[in-house]
Amino acid sequence: MTTTLSFTHRFQPGSATGAAPLLLLHGTGGDENDLLPLGATLSPGAALLSPRGQVLEHGMPRFFRRLAEGVFDEDDVRRRALELGEFIGEARRHYGIAAPVAVGYSNGANIAAALLLLQPQALAGAVLFRAMVPLNQPPAVKLARTPVLILSGLTDPIVPAANAAKLCNQLIDAGADVTHTTLPTGHQLSQPDIALARDWIAGLPQAMAA
Repeated sequence: MTTTLSFTHRFQPGSATGAAPLLLLHGTGGDENDLLPLGATLSPGAALLSPRGQVLEHGMPRFFRRLAEGVFDEDDVRRRALELGEFIGEARRHYGIAAPVAVGYSNGANIAAALLLLQPQALAGAVLFRAMVPLNQPPAVKLARTPVLILSGLTDPIVPAANAAKLCNQLIDAGADVTHTTLPTGHQLSQPDIALARDWIAGLPQAMAA
């Protein structure tokens, strides 16, 4: 059932001991239901927390405003990332879960990257599918080897290779433990994306679920 704290969202309790909860962040036009099957595939038995973006673009939910494709309203990015961080805290208290690992696609990956750069304590790690730089001048933060997997598409018409590389370097400079892989695909998810993300999540330390 869809429930509301500060975000409309879906929550599925976990059944696997030691599995880190996943925060599922949809792309433009998605909602709180979109990534639940993906989350269950990536980490069977993990608790799943899936909020709906609160910004509408021509009726399509997003997590922050953009001025054009690939051009973000960075003031809104900052505000919305802080709101999402507050929701994560609410949900952790309400559901009794550990800090989640974000799994974001496109716009959802971008807000997850912004959250890492603005509120590093909110997430235990992140899988970023087709992510771009959300903030050109992020604040100085310490990510203390937070694990991050970035999966880019070689023929992605939306995310330039240089932009994905810049995000990778921003996170490394902040102290994150980043794995960046570029696959021979476009903006959409592929089976290799799913396989790589599943294996990466399975390799996370069990302590992250405590």
